[in-house]
Amino acid sequence: MESELEAEQEFVDLAYARLDAMRGDANSMLEGVLDLGRGGTFQSRTERDVIVRTSLARLEQLDIGDQALTFGRIDRLTGGGAEAHDDAPTETFHIGRLAIHGPDHEPLVVDWRAPVAEPFYRATGRDPLGLVLRRHLALQGRNVISVEDERFNAPGGPTDTVEGADGVAHPGDPGGELIEGDLPIGGPAALLAALDRARSGRMTDIVSTIQAEQDEIIRSPLSGVLVVQGGPGTGKTAVALHRAAYLLYTHRFPLERQGVLVVGPNPLFLRYIEQVLPSLGETGVTLSTIAGLVPEIRIKENDPADVARLKGDVRMAKFVARAVRTRQRPLAEDVLVPYGALVLRLTAADSRTIVEGARRRPGTHNARRRLVEQSVAQVLADRARQTQQRLGVGTSAVTAFPGYEDPSELDDDEFDFEDFSRKVRRVPELAAALDRMWPRLSPHELLHDLYGAPPLITAAGRGILSDEELALLRRPRSTSFDDVAWSPADAALVDEARHLLGPRNGGSEDAVRKYGHIVVDEVQDLSPMQLRMLTRRSLAGSMTVVGDIAQATAPWAPASWDDIVEHLPRRRSARTVELTVSYRTPAEVLAVAARVLAVAAPELTPPRPVRRTGVEPRMLQVTGDGGPATTGDLARAVAQAATEEVEAVRPGRVAVIAPDQLRRLLSDAFEASGTPVVDARDMRKGGLSEPLVLLAADSANGLEFDSVVVVEPAVIAGETARGLRTLYVALTRPTQRLTVVSLTTPPAALSTPG
Repeated sequence: MESELEAEQEFVDLAYARLDAMRGDANSMLEGVLDLGRGGTFQSRTERDVIVRTSLARLEQLDIGDQALTFGRIDRLTGGGAEAHDDAPTETFHIGRLAIHGPDHEPLVVDWRAPVAEPFYRATGRDPLGLVLRRHLALQGRNVISVEDERFNAPGGPTDTVEGADGVAHPGDPGGELIEGDLPIGGPAALLAALDRARSGRMTDIVSTIQAEQDEIIRSPLSGVLVVQGGPGTGKTAVALHRAAYLLYTHRFPLERQGVLVVGPNPLFLRYIEQVLPSLGETGVTLSTIAGLVPEIRIKENDPADVARLKGDVRMAKFVARAVRTRQRPLAEDVLVPYGALVLRLTAADSRTIVEGARRRPGTHNARRRLVEQSVAQVLADRARQTQQRLGVGTSAVTAFPGYEDPSELDDDEFDFEDFSRKVRRVPELAAALDRMWPRLSPHELLHDLYGAPPLITAAGRGILSDEELALLRRPRSTSFDDVAWSPADAALVDEARHLLGPRNGGSEDAVRKYGHIVVDEVQDLSPMQLRMLTRRSLAGSMTVVGDIAQATAPWAPASWDDIVEHLPRRRSARTVELTVSYRTPAEVLAVAARVLAVAAPELTPPRPVRRTGVEPRMLQVTGDGGPATTGDLARAVAQAATEEVEAVRPGRVAVIAPDQLRRLLSDAFEASGTPVVDARDMRKGGLSEPLVLLAADSANGLEFDSVVVVEPAVIAGETARGLRTLYVALTRPTQRLTVVSLTTPPAALSTPG
């Protein structure tokens, strides 16, 4: 086997040499055009700019950092139906994170997304897909340190061998072991090594260990909505991000121009995943939270649960539409408009006819303001002609009135309506009347005015919301928009209003950006109004939404995927797939979490674990020193337990997940103990990349750590099943070890097996 290691090292050296050469070619092209200076013809400058952009993009794509260039190899049969035997002709392909070619442009490394690489991820003993050998390579820097082979021509299915740099076969990392069973695992030693590797505080790609059920989802067709249900540790987030990279590779022409949007639950999560796509060679993807898609407002606080639930209700779409409509109102009384020597009358009846007509026309509210202005100007122009005819006023007589324009402008043959309309709309009395009839509105201004005016709330919500619900929407007006305490739920309502209002000044500066594909993580926590936001940003209804109904912790938690899909694009029927295997969460932890899930959501089934670590979760009950235990005793016990976990998983990462109300107390206890801890929300201090972080329970979705200390599970769980779901999320964050520290009595589901 030593010769195999040497052969693979020789190939890896060649591949890296070609990668360096390709970088050199891109650099030379860039430097060559930059040396030409900024002069030349328009065409030469345009060509230079294209070369610069192309070269920079190529250099960015070729920058893989310290990630392995190639991580696998497949030997497959040639000749189509040939049977696997020792003398059967085969062809070899090395699989890597990007394509590398030789000096004569012959392929050296195949991009993992290429069709020829698919058997590397999909082949099984029952269906080898033409493979004779699947090999996983482990690299340290540019050095091959071990190989793992699966041979598919052996009787009874594939056989596994793992060879280290010493040429001696040995099992995977001793930090864990695979659970015997019928789970179809490809590259078991490579998978175990990846799972047992210490976390860094940033999500890493899984391109070298993608499993068959994951690969099937990643390579699904572009069109329509793909719903991915996956329990804790199933890799749904990684699958969604790798799917985005795959689609950009497979559908480069439309998606590079149309864009791909990835939506995460909070800024902390976005920072956690931000390196995954660049590590796969894709840097042109937009990452955002749902509130980040609404630039008009700054989120300052969260609404109470009942208010957030109401603002996320789909009935609020009708409420906002009615709120816009109530600002389209006829005049209460006639308006006199002085125009030179004439005084023109715009009657209340005129305004009613104009407003009703504008309401029937298509288009956004602000776009139809122009129609209202033109209709008013037409009424006044007709009235001016009628007045002139009735009085028999000629040109010479009327021009005697000071300040009046030549009335010949009202003659049909010479009348310039656009000029008349422009001048009459500058009359203050008419300008004020138009703003009362059909004001130009900004979405955040509309919502701010609405919340602060109970009569407007009542007018918009009558017959849609109850009196109690209308009262929940009221809040005092702020003197400045900068002082408004906007919430995440408000962002969806502002976006709904923007959709109805359109750009305020008729331009495209406020237009909503649409994307060729949208990836949404933790979608189970998005409200119907937030889902409508995403639908508006989809060009053709192509979306990948991933989540876990069991981990739905928001006030509007859905009962099933149907509750989510009904608010997403409907051009095609949504496809639903499920990830059933938990790779990240060990069996010992899932056994504890499953008891909580059985109470929180008895209709749901937890995923099957693929590995065990041999370390049972610790359940620590805090006791007082000669008396009843206090919160101070709790904080000291947590600091002690967390310190022990940091030592146990070093150089890995430990998270203390606690109720928000205890975070300050815990921070003080860590400071007193001399153990440094960082609030995960503080990006300036490293956030999730620090060895020990403090995290609120409701911010833990989607994150993972080597060890987790869950504090006061009874407080996290509260009194509702939704609180138990939050506890379920907290319990399933570790990849290795779990500790639960309680002052109060833990929930029965947590403390009692079965």
